[in-house]
Amino acid sequence: MFKGSMTALVTPFRNGAVDEAAFQKFVDWQIKEGIDGVVPVGTTGECPTVSHEEHHRIVELAIEVAKGRVPVIAGTGSNSTQEAIDLTRHAEKAGADAALVVLPYYNRPTPEGQFQHFKAIHDATNLPIIIYNVPPRSAVDMSIDTMKRCAELPRVIGVKDATADLARPARTKLAIGADFCQLSGEDATALPFLAQGGVGCISVTSNVAPKLTSQMHAAWRAGDLKKAMEINERLMPVNDAMFCETSPGPVKYALSVMGHIQADVRLPLAPISDVSKQKVEAALKKAGLIGQ
Repeated sequence: MFKGSMTALVTPFRNGAVDEAAFQKFVDWQIKEGIDGVVPVGTTGECPTVSHEEHHRIVELAIEVAKGRVPVIAGTGSNSTQEAIDLTRHAEKAGADAALVVLPYYNRPTPEGQFQHFKAIHDATNLPIIIYNVPPRSAVDMSIDTMKRCAELPRVIGVKDATADLARPARTKLAIGADFCQLSGEDATALPFLAQGGVGCISVTSNVAPKLTSQMHAAWRAGDLKKAMEINERLMPVNDAMFCETSPGPVKYALSVMGHIQADVRLPLAPISDVSKQKVEAALKKAGLIGQ
C-alpha cells in the first residue's frame, strides 16, 4: 500500500519546452529529502497543456531518476477513456508503480459512466489504479457507492481524495475496508484526513517542503501526534500560499525563489501577481524554507 507524503510534481519549463535537466535534478532532490513517492503529470504537473509526447517523456524521466528508490505514480487520466487507456499503457510499459486517474472532467459522466470509464482502463491495463476524485476541477464527484463498485475491480486500489470532506475517509473506510488506500489531495486537511482513515497525501506543498511533509506523516505513523501537529502548524501558511492563485502558479514561483526551477507556466495559466509573490515569499520565510 502507498503511504506517507507523495509529491504531485511540477513540470519545469524553459523557453516553452519541458526543462528535462531541471526536472530530473528536482526529482532527485525530492527523493534525497525523504519524500515517500512522486507523482508526475498530474494537475500540478500541468497535464492539460503538455503534449502526449511530453507526457510520456515526463513519466519516463521520473522513473529514470527514481530507480526504484520511491514509488512513481503516473498521472494518466483524461476526459477521453481511450486516451486514458493509452497513457496508462505507456506508464505501465515505462515501469510506473501505479496510475493516478482523474474522473473525466467537462463530460460530467453519470455514476454508470464513471464506473465504465474506470473498468475500461482497468481491463485494458495491468497497473494498480488510484481514483483521483477532485470535484472542483472535474465538475463531478464520485459517490462512495460508485467508488465501492470500482474497488471491486482487482486493481482499483485506492483514491486521492481532494473533496476536503473530512467525513469522507471514515465513511469510505467503513464501506470499502481498511485495505483501500486513501490518500488526501488537500494539504491543509492532510493530518486530520489521517485521523479519519487515510494513509497519506499526494501533496502540492511537498514540492517545496518534502522533508517536513514526510516527517509529519512519519510522526503520525509513530504515534507522535505532538510532532505531527507542530509540523502541520508550521506548514499551514505554506499550504495556504500555494493556493493563493491557481496551482501550480504559486508553487512554481516558490520553487524559483528557492533556486530549483524557473517559474514559467503555460497558458492559459499566467504568472502570479506581485501581491501573491509577496504572500508566497512570506510563507516560505515563516516556515524557515528560505532565509529572512
